[in-house]
Formats: sequence, C-alpha cells, structure tokens
Amino acid sequence: MAEVVILKSAAEAGDLAASAIASLVTRKPDAVLGLATGSTPLSTWRALAARGLDLSRVRGFALDEYVGLPAGHPESYRAVITREVVEPLGLTPSLVRVPYDDGPLATAGERYESAITEAGGVDLQILGIGTTGHIGFNEPGSSFASLTRVKTLTEQTRFDNARFFDSLEQVPMHCVTQGLGTILRAGHLVLLAFGEGKAEAVAGAVEGPVTASLPGSAIQLHPHVTVIVDEAAASRLRFADYYRQAWANRFDWESL
Repeated sequence: MAEVVILKSAAEAGDLAASAIASLVTRKPDAVLGLATGSTPLSTWRALAARGLDLSRVRGFALDEYVGLPAGHPESYRAVITREVVEPLGLTPSLVRVPYDDGPLATAGERYESAITEAGGVDLQILGIGTTGHIGFNEPGSSFASLTRVKTLTEQTRFDNARFFDSLEQVPMHCVTQGLGTILRAGHLVLLAFGEGKAEAVAGAVEGPVTASLPGSAIQLHPHVTVIVDEAAASRLRFADYYRQAWANRFDWESL
C-alpha cells in the first residue's frame, strides 16, 4: 500500500514534498530528480526554492513534452521547466533534460531512456495525476511496461490543458512521455493531487484495481510511493481515516 498523507492545503503538501527532496539532496548532492510540470507541483518548487539549498549539481529529467509546438513556445515543457523549476531553484540548465529536445522524433524515446540510464536512474520522481488517471502523459490503455515514447493525447487531457493556451485547438495532439515502466524504475515516487476534481483519479490509483484503464494505479506496483493530497482530493478514499492515523502515529525515524 502506498503511504498516503492527507494535509489541509497544497502549500502544506508542497512543503512536505520539498522536505523529501531536500533530504535526498543533502545525502546526495548530484541526485537525479524526475520533474513534473503543470500547476500541481508548483507549491513544491516554491517551497524548495525558499530553502535556499545549493542544487547546482542536481540532475533533472522532465516527465514529458508536447510535440508540434514551435521552438521557444511559452507552454512547451522545456520553457515551463526552465521558468518554474530551473531558474527558481538554481539548477544547472545543461543538467536538465526534456524529452525530444535533442534530435529526431522517431528515436526520441530511445535517446531519453539511454540518458536516464547513463545518469544512474531517477532517485525521486515528482508526479501529478490527470482526471483520466494518467501520470506523465500515459493515457488509459498504456502498458505498465511502457518506456519513453510518442503518445496521442485524449480529448479530455487536451481539454484540461487548454487553460494554458488561448484555445483547445492550440493544444497539441501528440507528446513524448516517459512510460509507466520508466516511471516505476525511479527510486521514490511522490504523487501530489489537489482539489475535488482529482478525487476519483486518486481513489482509483491508490485503492482501485491495478489496471491499464487507470494508468495511475501502476503506483501500487512500486515499493516506495508517497501520495500527498489535500482534503478535497482525498474525499473518495475509503481508508482515509486509516491514512490519517498512520501518519499521525509514525515513528520519529520514519521519513518520506
């Protein structure tokens, strides 16, 4: 069972996730982080930036990238990662990779997998979860063994992401994303979710059957998962009271 932590706000959740990253980097200054984009991890990046740590040796791998946006587009995940993660945290730009930023699309997945392997693997992967249950851009039906590859986005995902664009028509149809198999190789998965709109996906991922129909349920196959949610996102969890009890009564030496 994943460790589930239910907190009052996204700010509290972000501070807890930042603590896990800070602890890792203190032990391993050149740690490898898996970087998620979107609004969900923003509280984590802000809390981590406020700690003033030297993160210049940290290496990063973004979860995914759109296909079809022009170079320098502000909503490309390269631009978002630079704006919201690299610059505020003081990461070294050359140590942060984004899928499909170094050559032909047809072999982007193989290149990215090789780069992650050469870095020694991802130590801690930050994740969000979509309303379709996707993690990364692994839409329903994705294989649990899948590696980094090109995917077609569902209309629901495109609709959800249209808030970052001027219109739905501007949201790309395709992406390159780390696969579920890639994500499951990370040493520690930290999944964050906030708001009632994520409650069904969170419940399915944490407590539902393990099924490709809900890609987030793949986290149940990982030995070290922390799910950090606010009260609204936790509202459909059957065992919410137990998760609260377990967190409140953890031992002092237990950490994320």
